[in-house]
Amino acid sequence: MKCDPNLYRGAPPSFAVKPRLLRNLLLPLLIILLTIGLGYAGYRISEHFGIRTLNESGERQLELHARTVESELSKYTYLPSLLELESSVSQLLADPTAQNRVTVNQYLEGLNRRSRSRAIYVLDTTGRVVATSNWRDTDSYLGEDLSFRAYFQDAVRGQPGRFYGIGSTTGEPGYYLAHGLEEQGKIIGVAVIKVRLEALEERWQRARLEAYVSDENGIIILSSDPSRRLKSVRPLTAEIKERLARSLQYYWWPLIELQPLASEQLGEGVEKVTYAANPGVETDNKEVSYLAQTRRLNDTPWDITLLTPLQDLRREAANQGMLVAVAFALLAFLLIAWNERRKVIATRLAAREALQAANSQLERKITERTAHLRASNERLKDQIRERRQAEDTLRLAQDELVQAGKLAAVGQMSTSIAHELNQPLAALRTLSGNTVRFLERGDLKVAADNLNTINNLVDRMGRITANLRSFARRGEDHGHASLSKAIEAVLQLLASQLETSGAHLQRDLSDAELKIDQTRLEQILVNLISNALDAMQGQSTPPQLWLEGEHYEGKYRLRVRDNGPGINPENRKHLFEPFFTTKPGEQGLGLGLTLSASLAAAAGGSLSVEFPQAGGVAFVLLLPLVQPAKAEPI
Repeated sequence: MKCDPNLYRGAPPSFAVKPRLLRNLLLPLLIILLTIGLGYAGYRISEHFGIRTLNESGERQLELHARTVESELSKYTYLPSLLELESSVSQLLADPTAQNRVTVNQYLEGLNRRSRSRAIYVLDTTGRVVATSNWRDTDSYLGEDLSFRAYFQDAVRGQPGRFYGIGSTTGEPGYYLAHGLEEQGKIIGVAVIKVRLEALEERWQRARLEAYVSDENGIIILSSDPSRRLKSVRPLTAEIKERLARSLQYYWWPLIELQPLASEQLGEGVEKVTYAANPGVETDNKEVSYLAQTRRLNDTPWDITLLTPLQDLRREAANQGMLVAVAFALLAFLLIAWNERRKVIATRLAAREALQAANSQLERKITERTAHLRASNERLKDQIRERRQAEDTLRLAQDELVQAGKLAAVGQMSTSIAHELNQPLAALRTLSGNTVRFLERGDLKVAADNLNTINNLVDRMGRITANLRSFARRGEDHGHASLSKAIEAVLQLLASQLETSGAHLQRDLSDAELKIDQTRLEQILVNLISNALDAMQGQSTPPQLWLEGEHYEGKYRLRVRDNGPGINPENRKHLFEPFFTTKPGEQGLGLGLTLSASLAAAAGGSLSVEFPQAGGVAFVLLLPLVQPAKAEPI
C-alpha cells in the first residue's frame, strides 16, 4: 500500500507556530521567576547563617557586658551593712540629738566621698531621714519621709532592699541599696546608699554599643540610647500604671511603651525586632532591624538586652542573593544555547528516520485502526444492550420499592382499619340477633329496619375494604387521577387516626385531573397526612391540618401543612434520604418521603418541604394537569 502524501502535509502556519511561540513566551518568564526565587532563597539562607553567626558573637558580648553591670552593682552591696558597725550611727538612732546627727553626717560625707557613691543616708524605723551625706546641699535628704519607698519597706522587715527609681527630692535617677540596722536582734534603723549608673551608659556610647537594662516592671532604666530610657518593653495595664504612680518609683515620668513595628522569636531570649528609626539619627531607612538578645542579671530581677543592627548583614545577604541569581541566569542561558543546538541536530536526524518509516507505519496504523474500530463497535453494542437491561432492572426495582412502601403503609393502617371494621361487626352481631327475635314475635317493621341497617353497615365495610384493596394494588406509570376522589379515599383510610389524634382538618382547594396514577397519588397523600398526624401527637396546642391547593404555572400545587413542633435544622437535610426517620422505635421505615418524592418526579412533578415562620411543616406537591380544570371547591 502506498503512502498518501496528503497525510504528512505540514499544518497551516498559524497552527504550526503556536506551540513554539507559546514555549518561547513561557520559557523566559519561567527563567525570570526561577532567577528571582533562587535569588530570594540565597538571600534568606545567607541571612539565616549570618544571624546565627551574630547570635554566637552576641552571646559572648552580652555575657561580657552583663558581668560588667553585675560587677558595678555588687561593689556597693557591702556599704549599707558597714554602717551597722559604726557606733555613732546606733547612738544617733537611740538618741537623735543635734550633736549625734552632726557626727554621723560628717562620717557619711567622708564615706560617700571615698566610695564615690551618689549619697548615703540613715533612716529611723518610721522612714524619716535622720542623717545624710549631702547634709550641706540645699536639696539635702535630711528630714525627708521615705517610708513609701519599696527599699525601706523591705529593709525594715529584715530583707535586702534593691530598688531603682527617681528621687522625689532631686528628681535624679539612681540605684538604691538598703540594709536594716540591727541591735540585739532588733532593727533600729535603715542604712541606704544611692548609686548612679550613668557611667555604664557612657561606656556603651563610647563603644558604639546598643543595649539597655530593664527592671522588674519592664521599664528601661539604663540605655545607650537616651530616647529609650524610662520606656516600657512590656504592655502596661491601667492597674500597673496606677500602682507605679502611687509608689513614685519613677516620680511623675510618663511611662511610654516601646513597641516594635515587627517581632520574630528565634529562640529563648533571642528575637528579631524592628523599630522606627530615631528622628535624631541620620539614616536612609525609616525602620531599623535588630537582633535582640536578653539575659537575666544575677542577684537582681533585671534583664540586660543587647541590640545588634542587621543592616550590614542584610546588605551582605542581598549581595549573596544577587550573585546566586546572576549565576543561575548565566547557567540557564548556556543550557538554552546547548539545548537549541541539540534540537537542531536531533530534528535533522528525526526527519530522515521519519521519512523512511512513514510508509510502513501508515499501513500498520490503518490495519490497527480498522481492528480497533470493529472492536469498539462491538463493545458499544454490548454497552447499549447492558444499559437497556440495567434500565429495565431499575424500573422493576423501583416498582417493587413503591409496592413495598405501599404495603408498609397498609401494615401501619391495619390497626385503624381493624378498629373501623370491629364497630360494624359488633353492630351486625347485635342487629342480627334482634332481627331473629322480632321475626319470631311477628314484628316485621322493626325487623325490616334492622335489615336495612345491616345492609348499610355491610356497604360501609365494603367501602373500607375496597379502598384498602385499591390502595394496595400496583399502580401504572401512566394515567390520570382525580384529586377529590384521592382525598376522600385517603381520609376514609385514615379516619380512625384522624379521630384518635383530634386534629381539626381545614380544606381550601379545588378539584383537578392530574397526570399520575390514582393509587400513586393516594399513596403520596397517605404518607404526607399520616406523617403530619404522627408529628402532632402529644402536643399541648390543639392539632390542626390544612390541605391547600391552587393552579400554578400549568400545574397543580397541593400544600399539606400542620402546626406540629417542626423539624430541627440538623434533620432537615436528611428528610428525603432512604431509611431516615424521626419516629421513635420501629414505627417507621424511613421510606415514605423518599418514595413519595420518587413517585412525584416520575409523574413529571416534584415534592418539596417548607418551614413556615408560624411553626410546623408544610410539604408542597407539584403535579402536572391533564387539562385545565374548573375551579370547583371540594
